[in-house]
Amino acid sequence: MPAALTLAEEILELKRERRAILLAHHYQESEIQELADAIGDSLELARKARDFEGDVIAFCGVWFMAETAKVLNPDKVVVVPDREASCSLVESCSAEQIRAFKQRHPDHVIVSYINTSVEVKAESDILCTSRNAVDVVNSIPPDKPILFLPDINLGNYVKQQTGRENMRIWQGACIVHATFPARRLTRLRSEHPQALVAAHPECPADVLSMADFIGSTSAIINWCVQNDAAEFIVMTESGIKHSLSKLAPHKRFHFVPNEQCNCSECPYMKRNTLEKLRDCLANLEPRVELSADLIQRARIPVDRMLAIK
Repeated sequence: MPAALTLAEEILELKRERRAILLAHHYQESEIQELADAIGDSLELARKARDFEGDVIAFCGVWFMAETAKVLNPDKVVVVPDREASCSLVESCSAEQIRAFKQRHPDHVIVSYINTSVEVKAESDILCTSRNAVDVVNSIPPDKPILFLPDINLGNYVKQQTGRENMRIWQGACIVHATFPARRLTRLRSEHPQALVAAHPECPADVLSMADFIGSTSAIINWCVQNDAAEFIVMTESGIKHSLSKLAPHKRFHFVPNEQCNCSECPYMKRNTLEKLRDCLANLEPRVELSADLIQRARIPVDRMLAIK
């Protein structure tokens, strides 16, 4: 009698049968990242989804990322391991609120962070990620007023980097990055005085002011790997330790716990498991289903984002 397949073997067999690709965000559990065809941040995974030629996309991240993959691949099946893998930024900003803002301020350009629902994307003029947000805002004529949404910390960082005074900023925040306190970073720096600090721009301004490098998830990984330093304090979700440890096993990486859960983990990202990934490939559920009209309207600002390097 043949031995039973392991979970990982089941997933890989289902992936082959479904002609599927597994996309995993850096914040996923290590065992999911090990099986992924591509690991990346939101911008990288959006591009991978756009260029995929198979039948099924299994998106191991959060729901808004899978929605973006569906917008880019309307004829493909897009599934996620857990439908409840949401995002505090998505939940802070509704399409109804944006429509109301546009009625009051029709002259504003709506720049939406990719961490928004597909309905909000459809109301936007252009999207951005943490990697290209500065370039996106700089691409807009200086005389055009902007609404940047929904992350207040990223918005403030972009405003500071671009010098755009005519830029309103939504009041949303990431439940992980926004709770990184500067005092804990100060304490960790005193414990590891040789360590350099890399921070995600969703962190509060007082944390960013102490950083040696500020960038997207993948940019942080690349900087830490390429830098000559041997020790780093990393101010983002601790799932990136998987890639950092693989790419720079000789280096040390420290993560700062946040106030709410004494950890640097996103509870939404961590809802995905190998069991749920297997089941979603087997059943092709939960599946992202979007109307043709919504896909068409959301595709415009997505494509504008992807056109900016």
